[in-house]
Amino acid sequence: MKSFQIKGTARLAVGKKSNKALRAEDLVPCVIYGGEKIVHFQAHENEFRKLIYTPKVYQTEIDVDGTVYNAFLQALQFHPVTDKLLHIDFLEIRENVPVKLQIPVRLDGYAKGIQQGGRLKANLRTLKAKGFSKDFPDEIIIDVTELNLSESVRVGDVKVPGIEILNAKSVPVATVVVTRAARAAMADTSVASGKKK
Repeated sequence: MKSFQIKGTARLAVGKKSNKALRAEDLVPCVIYGGEKIVHFQAHENEFRKLIYTPKVYQTEIDVDGTVYNAFLQALQFHPVTDKLLHIDFLEIRENVPVKLQIPVRLDGYAKGIQQGGRLKANLRTLKAKGFSKDFPDEIIIDVTELNLSESVRVGDVKVPGIEILNAKSVPVATVVVTRAARAAMADTSVASGKKK
């Protein structure tokens, strides 16, 4: 998994008043939890642009006044009107403690059902996974080549070594849906075969 570096400074004051003052200076209040202690820090909003505006998952190295913490991004809070980044929660990575993450899904291949007039529909953009940080991939790649019309790849079909997928196994990740054109073609074929009889 790729890593991302952030430099921040410890927050000496915690609370609504201090958070408001930080945001006025384009600083984002952040928290790292899950380790031996909760770490409150702040960093300029520009530090986070490449981290938050991407579907990829990064292992984040956070330097707080010279102490480096390895963590995963867990939660973001944005202003409802301006979309300004207000707060970030990070989960500290501990070597022998499994974590839960949303891993992006990438569909690979040209489904047979598309050649039959269908359309590939991605039902899930991410999958919730549990495991150790060393085992997490950057993305989960799913081969859809063998999917025919109306067929799906379900969560239960997805296997990632060392990782447990937590979504319900029956939920479709990707489906080749039947389009109007495909339905019309199927109807025409049925009519034609009926006439031959």
